[in-house]
Amino acid sequence: MFRSVRRVSLALAATGLVASTAFAADCDKPVYLTFDTGHMGVAPLIADVLKRNDVKVTFFLANERTQTEGGSLDDQWAPWWKARAAEGHLFGSHTYDHVYWLADQAGGTFRMKPSAGPNAGQTRQWTSAEYCAELDKVATRFKAMTGQKLSPLFRAPGGKQSPALLAAAKSCGYSHVGWAEAGFLGDELPSKAYPNKALLDRALQRIRPGDILLAHLGIWSRQDPWAPAVLEPLIVGLKNKGFCFATLKTHPAYREWLKTNG
Repeated sequence: MFRSVRRVSLALAATGLVASTAFAADCDKPVYLTFDTGHMGVAPLIADVLKRNDVKVTFFLANERTQTEGGSLDDQWAPWWKARAAEGHLFGSHTYDHVYWLADQAGGTFRMKPSAGPNAGQTRQWTSAEYCAELDKVATRFKAMTGQKLSPLFRAPGGKQSPALLAAAKSCGYSHVGWAEAGFLGDELPSKAYPNKALLDRALQRIRPGDILLAHLGIWSRQDPWAPAVLEPLIVGLKNKGFCFATLKTHPAYREWLKTNG
């Protein structure tokens, strides 16, 4: 029966139609698409693509500056997040003020630099407890926006972290999520040097089963937006190659952690 479902799903994908959800449940070639927040200008378009193609993803939330000069977790965007939660996506923390780790310091502290919020651009020295509070602030806001509990996953902005920072986050219940080398989808790169077609072709050639993929809900510096121009053909192209999409809830590195701590 599985092979039959798979053949039907691939046929649907080849015609550009949405693949069967049964295929996604049983697929032996999963990939895990994740989105970090950004300026949110393309967020509604991304949501439309995901819904149209019946794809569930994992979002990592920070309160970043938006194109409307608000924040990506403010009241304007709360209904958007609530709708995504109702659709069954997974959500983790990206630190509330999108705070970059710079270095470990003496006494178990960290040198940090937020890129959003009231201290944007300022270097700060934080304890483990302060870092945990920053992760938890996203969880509190997410619960207020959606009524749901945030998953115990986080992604450090820029992927910048250290064993000591990961241990600090683990002590307050968060496991870190990076991405595969081939899963760097390139939406942060300058579009003149890395046009959308080149990024799409590269992704379709390099992505392998089990890869965690990284994109954003809007990048300020990219002239030709990556999404939705690359997103939909990437999803359809990967489905045509027998891939399916899943949240990190089923990823072998995180599923037990989520069952125990979720």
